Amino acid sequence: MPKITLYTRSECHLCDEAKTTMMRHFPNLAIDEVDVDTDPELTRQYGEEVPVGYLGETKVFKYHLDVKRLRRLLDETEH
Repeated sequence: MPKITLYTRSECHLCDEAKTTMMRHFPNLAIDEVDVDTDPELTRQYGEEVPVGYLGETKVFKYHLDVKRLRRLLDETEH
């Protein structure tokens, strides 16, 4: 199964919610969680606009995970 890159920061309730939702709906999906505050360039790029999820080069969501969209994108990458 593909891997999603999840840009987050600590003490971010939306980040926690997105990760929990992903784990519940996609238990086999590998999540590469990146704390934007560990890199000044990522902090500049994302600012307060987290969580952000990417499947490869495709931005899947910002702020709130759309489970149906992610499922569709995952299905497309498998075919």
